[in-house]
Amino acid sequence: MTRIFGLAVGALWLVFTYMAFSAGSAGRQAGQPDVAFWYTATALLLGLAALVAIVGTLRHRPSGPRK
Repeated sequence: MTRIFGLAVGALWLVFTYMAFSAGSAGRQAGQPDVAFWYTATALLLGLAALVAIVGTLRHRPSGPRK
């Protein structure tokens, strides 16, 4: 159950990453390079958070006796 929750959190962070990249792209098309820069920087941090959540979930071993 915890593995499902961890992967769901990672997927949610990926959705946030996509939204930030979309906002940065819209800022770039509107001729606002500062908006594009900061939304892209935010998207990179959100993408890193998603990667850490997903990889950390897959590497996590539940406590208890090992087989």
